[in-house]
Amino acid sequence: MTTTQTLSRAELLKQLRTTHAESVKRAQELLKEQKKMQQELCAVFREKARTVPEAAESTGIPANKVLWFVAAMKKYGVVVEAGMCGDYPLYKKAEEEA
Repeated sequence: MTTTQTLSRAELLKQLRTTHAESVKRAQELLKEQKKMQQELCAVFREKARTVPEAAESTGIPANKVLWFVAAMKKYGVVVEAGMCGDYPLYKKAEEEA
């Protein structure tokens, strides 16, 4: 790369950062909120096995959001099914390997 190309690239990046600053800020806030919800749910499932509605009631997070988080956490091995409670599966925090 020549000095001129490097300079124009730096200027372009600076302009993009300025143009998209609000979008980046919103995305960071959303990620922070999602991380907080995930931590709250992990704490709830660490205490004892719970259903999605029980976890929603314990955390105050809407059940539909809890269901999405549980699906993702199950996919990545963070929580596992621990039986059934009526029509609902129970979930608990996966055992952490030592």
